[in-house]
Amino acid sequence: MCGRFVIEIPYDELKKIFDLIDCQMSQLEPRYNIAPTQQVPVVRNNGDHNSLSLLNWGLIPSWSKDPASGSHLINARSEAVTEKPSFKHAIKYNRCIIPMSGFYEWSHTEGEKHPYFIHLANKAPMGVAGIWEHWDAPDGTALETFSVLTTSANKLVSKLHDRMPVILHPDSYGLWLSKNMHDAHALESLYSPFPDSLMTYHEVPKLVNNPRFDSPACIAKL
Repeated sequence: MCGRFVIEIPYDELKKIFDLIDCQMSQLEPRYNIAPTQQVPVVRNNGDHNSLSLLNWGLIPSWSKDPASGSHLINARSEAVTEKPSFKHAIKYNRCIIPMSGFYEWSHTEGEKHPYFIHLANKAPMGVAGIWEHWDAPDGTALETFSVLTTSANKLVSKLHDRMPVILHPDSYGLWLSKNMHDAHALESLYSPFPDSLMTYHEVPKLVNNPRFDSPACIAKL
């Protein structure tokens, strides 16, 4: 799964990578311990161009009567995303990319949890596949939320967990964001685990176990 991640990417770099035209924010502050329910910058396409918007992490289906369900839908299994009622509309019509510098996983030894920071070996930003939805509360308040797609772990990540985010190759960004692509099954080739030879990880301080702690110290190598 993916339950915590890092964004340490300047906006100018994001703009170049994802061909952004407009944005709800003038600059991005580094985030070292992003947790579910928090607002996160995600890339979407509106039919004419890509833009960056703040969405809440934890998808709430448009038909849901209980917004609390979003805290449980932080991940969507790519193998079942076309079948699950909560995701089947979004995978066809509401796809997004979540920029990440890396994500965290934990090993469990002798009753203790040890956090690790997983990232690309060349430290380049990741473009992670996501889906989003628009939800209207009974009082008329609108909320946009997203979920991170996951796949089976590659050999590297499997040492810590059996799941990992769907990391897209840059040449597939356009297809994933396309507003003209509604055949969800045609996207399944994108769900393969990212090559382990291009990734690495290191153990980090247990400070990251507290979602209220957000500092570069979270990704410091032990």
